[in-house]
Amino acid sequence: MKVFVTGATGFIGSALVQELIDAGHQVLGLARSEASAQALLAAGAQVYGGDLEDLESLKSGAATADGVVHAGFVHDFSRFKEVCEIDRRAIEAIGSVLVGSNRPFIITSGTALVSPGRLATEDMVSAHDREKFPRVSEDAGLAFVAQGVRAMAIRLSPSVHGEGDVHGFVPMLINTARAKGVAAYIGEGLNRWNAVHRLDAVRLYRLALERGEAGARYHAVGDEAITLKAITEAIGSKLNMPVASIATEQASAHFGPFAHFIAIDCPASSKVTQEQLGWRPSHVSLADDLAGNIYVK
Repeated sequence: MKVFVTGATGFIGSALVQELIDAGHQVLGLARSEASAQALLAAGAQVYGGDLEDLESLKSGAATADGVVHAGFVHDFSRFKEVCEIDRRAIEAIGSVLVGSNRPFIITSGTALVSPGRLATEDMVSAHDREKFPRVSEDAGLAFVAQGVRAMAIRLSPSVHGEGDVHGFVPMLINTARAKGVAAYIGEGLNRWNAVHRLDAVRLYRLALERGEAGARYHAVGDEAITLKAITEAIGSKLNMPVASIATEQASAHFGPFAHFIAIDCPASSKVTQEQLGWRPSHVSLADDLAGNIYVK
């Protein structure tokens, strides 16, 4: 299968490109710089010049492929509403050239806001407030199912961990701890995250591409629930610094604009995903990566 991949040189995308090539697929990766193009060529992929705001490049790239994985996103949280709109337009541009083809189109979403406070499952439609969190990738992508596209959503865990994770929530916690001199959690720290190893996540993308069903939501979840306190204690141990509780009203001052993400209670299951696609997380857990040399050398 010839697969057009956006975000092909990112943390997840670069591993996905290798996963697809190793499985015998041909990859056409979107590249907006010469450095990205060279990285793709070195990996054995073909290069398609363009970016997420160049809608014609997205359309023409998708039109030449047997399937599309949209793993790209502009990670500029200082203009989050704007980049969410860029994401929506990119999805709609790609989907428009796949209409009536039954070609697979995988959209990247997340588990964190599906059902805060209770175990999120694949059948649940995300209940998040679109005004407060304007990313609507799942809605935009799955709308194409009714137009003859085999569209699916991969919901990533809030922590996709592994070698090369430098911009995720765990590095954010580590950087904050270093800046403040204390590894902190909010309140009792009993809010739960879910997590997945990067290499397990990209295997799920491939399986969904090959055999996933139109309209499905698949959960890239290895650890169903790990408390923020446990994560923070592991960070404190590696950094050899104190661990402390931060009052809820002080969270924004301590963690900045990401305080509300850090405070989310978002356990999630991947039981249905595993049953339907035969996917099994096989790489190390987040706790193992925290205890090793991935995040703190």
